[in-house]
Amino acid sequence: MRRNLHLLIIDPQNDFCDLPPSYLPDNQTPALPVPGAHADMLRVASLIERGGAGLNAISVTLDSHHRLDIAHPGFWMTASGGTVAPFTQIAAADLRAGRYLPRVAAALPRLLHYLDQLEAAGRYQLMIWPVHCEIGSWGHNVHTDVRRAYNRWEEQTLRSVAKISKGSNPWTEHYSAVQAEVPDPDDALTQSNQTFLDSLASAERIYITGEAGSHCVKATTEHIAEHFGPQHMAKLVLVTDCMSPVSGFEQQYREFVAAMTARGAGTAQAADVLAELQENAGD
Repeated sequence: MRRNLHLLIIDPQNDFCDLPPSYLPDNQTPALPVPGAHADMLRVASLIERGGAGLNAISVTLDSHHRLDIAHPGFWMTASGGTVAPFTQIAAADLRAGRYLPRVAAALPRLLHYLDQLEAAGRYQLMIWPVHCEIGSWGHNVHTDVRRAYNRWEEQTLRSVAKISKGSNPWTEHYSAVQAEVPDPDDALTQSNQTFLDSLASAERIYITGEAGSHCVKATTEHIAEHFGPQHMAKLVLVTDCMSPVSGFEQQYREFVAAMTARGAGTAQAADVLAELQENAGD
């Protein structure tokens, strides 16, 4: 009997891919390339091309930011009014000491409250990233091979790939496609995405791929696992050669994979998944 198999591709966007020159249009470079991401995306595209007939559904999440964002440099300044460099971490204590300040002075109380909540949750500290996945930009677009592969899948199956946007609220970080790190009570888009969770719940197996393994894949998978509970952890399969960590966060990625497998999730290589998809299609 055919099984309900779901492919989840987290943030397969140009800005996260270490693309070779042949993939780069004039005057464009990825803002936050993850080493290995281009090869990961080629494997994801091949999975869809060669095994798509065995998939019931494909979901793609899209990191989607405004230029002015709590995690982008232009939002902040140093105590002397200077620029805050990408990859700077900012803690609530830094704001209280005046080491970093918002460029809009009136935002300080809101940001202090945010950082206190973020640090109390214990998942992340605020990181200032290069401007990335700006809405409407080339960097926001899906990797060419992945998009072509799922477009053909849509035409062949007459099903649409689900697109889940996250990150458009500039006042909170939104690594996870399920919810923001600190949900904004006035913005439903930052709160738990029940429609997305429901779309996954009916699947017998969810193959998780995408970028980056240390951040958005990690955060999304953790939230899915919390929602599903231990009785459904075996549905989750981390396709480990279809994801890579941000440089410097390799240990965080390894710990995530170990934690998920300890809770009952599976791991696989793309070749293993392809065999399962082809079997499900009756090939």
